[in-house]
Amino acid sequence: MSLTLTDITLTYPDGDTRLTALDQVSLEVPQGSLTAVVGPSGSGKSSLLAVAATLITPDTGTVAIDGQSTTGLTRGELAELRRHKIGIVFQQPNLLPSLTAAEQLQVMAQLDGRKPRRVRDRAMELLRAVGLAAQAGRRPHQLSGGQRQRVNIARALMNDPTVLLVDEPTSALDHERGAVVLDLITRLTHEKATATILVTHDRTHLTAVDQIAEVHDGCLGLPAKTR
Repeated sequence: MSLTLTDITLTYPDGDTRLTALDQVSLEVPQGSLTAVVGPSGSGKSSLLAVAATLITPDTGTVAIDGQSTTGLTRGELAELRRHKIGIVFQQPNLLPSLTAAEQLQVMAQLDGRKPRRVRDRAMELLRAVGLAAQAGRRPHQLSGGQRQRVNIARALMNDPTVLLVDEPTSALDHERGAVVLDLITRLTHEKATATILVTHDRTHLTAVDQIAEVHDGCLGLPAKTR
């Protein structure tokens, strides 16, 4: 169970030419490990994450999840893959204002037709895992920024994904709350055995990640093992 990107090239139209966002990028993220992808703004980090999430199809190269290539899958098949195999933590939590913390999670599984009792139990299990069981009945405006981001992380894990993709989770948090969120992602990666990519500008709290990959001008440096 892993995520593998092989020779990914991605370009965008730019006037009469094309702009290269990713240039023959290869990256392997094993099960139960956390890879931090770092680099300056505009370097290609977000493009890499979008390709890994199957939200963008690259010009060339392959994305494989658990050894299964996504090449040639239809839109419907890719949507099904994302629903069952990929958890995405967006930069902004984008929680629904009318739903409680528990309901934010439950709606993800209910869309998949799961039994209500099992869905409620799973939601509470994850809220306990992120330290928010006592806030299960609170709505977003009743939660702090760090708490909303923890709900966001729990929601991404609701359907037991193989792959967890996390986009700048600390960008709107102060140093202390950011450290808590990064520690949480690291712990849950190991506990839930996900293959996790964390895109971040914040290099301060990366000592516990398994490897760090740096992107510059669409090119990915050889990932450095940190432990």
